[in-house]
Amino acid sequence: MAVPPVIPIAYEPKSRTETIGHYADGQFLASVTYAFPEGYRPDDGWEEHKRLYTVLHTFDSQGHYRDSEIWCAGTWAEQQLAPDGESSVLSRARAHLAKLLRSLPRRSYKDIAVRPFQLTVDGVLFGLVVKEDEEETWAELYPDRLGFAEPWDGTYDT
Repeated sequence: MAVPPVIPIAYEPKSRTETIGHYADGQFLASVTYAFPEGYRPDDGWEEHKRLYTVLHTFDSQGHYRDSEIWCAGTWAEQQLAPDGESSVLSRARAHLAKLLRSLPRRSYKDIAVRPFQLTVDGVLFGLVVKEDEEETWAELYPDRLGFAEPWDGTYDT
């Protein structure tokens, strides 16, 4: 079965799709996620290359991509130096995500359906990308690495 033109993503509280939904101007998909730049091969010093991003993608009501706000909170190495407290990389990323979500008028958390899209920021691929191999076709959310496939009910696999 082919990838549908509009891919459902199910809202699941307390999971990796807990910050998706609708707002006054359409739909949104947000997350806090670590990522390496494309093509990076972990070696000594990988901690400096693994970056934590706050991501907010917006779409119109038909699922067409509109815009993204992508912000790097810091690296894994920085997080390890100060793992706790408000100044930690993770705390800063979560606070920035909360600020972005508050900026969406009439926000409600619920299932969304969006079309594939992609962009590269800081050498990192972001988007919902259609993938294919000999056996199946699916859509994968990058850099979160959530896979969506048949039966196209919005649930994901990691």
